[in-house]
Amino acid sequence: MPLNYRALPATLPNPNAQGAIVALHGWGANCDDLISLAPMVGIPNYQWICPEAPFNHPMPNGKMWYDLQSLDTEGLAKSCELLSQFLENLPSLTGIPLERTFLLGFSQGGAMTLDVGLVFPFAGLIALSGYLHIAEEELQDLANEAFPPILIAHGTQDPVVPIGAARSARQLLESLGATVEYEEYEMLHEIRPETCDRIREFILAHQVSK
Repeated sequence: MPLNYRALPATLPNPNAQGAIVALHGWGANCDDLISLAPMVGIPNYQWICPEAPFNHPMPNGKMWYDLQSLDTEGLAKSCELLSQFLENLPSLTGIPLERTFLLGFSQGGAMTLDVGLVFPFAGLIALSGYLHIAEEELQDLANEAFPPILIAHGTQDPVVPIGAARSARQLLESLGATVEYEEYEMLHEIRPETCDRIREFILAHQVSK
């Protein structure tokens, strides 16, 4: 089953787009959730694509990439497969190569970003309040890969995903040779304007011209 998505601008492909940002929502949200980041990040001529997780969440209209409460490894594997297929087909949908595309995710979507995005030739990966759920031994198999640059941003007071998860992800990814830009903010499990400013800075620093 293909993933549903929302696009901004809505018409695809977008011949005026310089690049693309794929935004993965968190547990219990849906494809409408992160589209609001577009004006806050504020980069003109970027196409936003917000895929929707495949599994229903108990919250009304909520979706999830996998069930956190039951540690659903089967659901995680299925979502990784579906998301990988979506990303492989993305250039034909947007007309934008992956080398000019950034993959961004919040919370559970941040975990999906790091899990799936490492093996694609993205311009960059952005994990917001996220974590790694790939086992260290699995990551070791990727040690010789050319990873995209990575931005990790996290709140020091996050009660949902503790700051230690971000610090551990940074340490492990750097040990594998990844280039990681890392930011901590005095905030909870959220995205603040200063985070959006940092996202914009990261994208502008790593964007590839047409």
